[in-house]
Amino acid sequence: MEEQDIFSAIGEEGFVRLVSAFYKQIPQDDILGPMYAGRDLAEAERRLCDFLLFRFGGAMRYIEERGHPRLRVRHNPFPIDAAARDRWMQLMASALRNAALPGDAEMALKSFFEQTSTFLINRPGTATLP
Repeated sequence: MEEQDIFSAIGEEGFVRLVSAFYKQIPQDDILGPMYAGRDLAEAERRLCDFLLFRFGGAMRYIEERGHPRLRVRHNPFPIDAAARDRWMQLMASALRNAALPGDAEMALKSFFEQTSTFLINRPGTATLP
């Protein structure tokens, strides 16, 4: 599936399910949970959902409210090493399964998340997954 077809395949509801399934895992996670300590998880969930909607052809709320994504700048305060990236991908892979999206949309989103999460690594560290 091409990226431009994802929104029409899963709609806003699919992105809402995905992001909700992802953020439900955060509070109890020993690596990612502390990064969100004292932060509004509901707001983080809304921002990720709005970003994905914008990125894949849905509503433009993210751009209207926050402007250019500037992903590296926005994530720089968080210590993202390879282990944090790998854990983020583990949780997102679980969320993708739980969201029950069409298989081709799931594969396309997983590829996007793998590339983007690697791009956001901003600290040295080693991977925890083979």
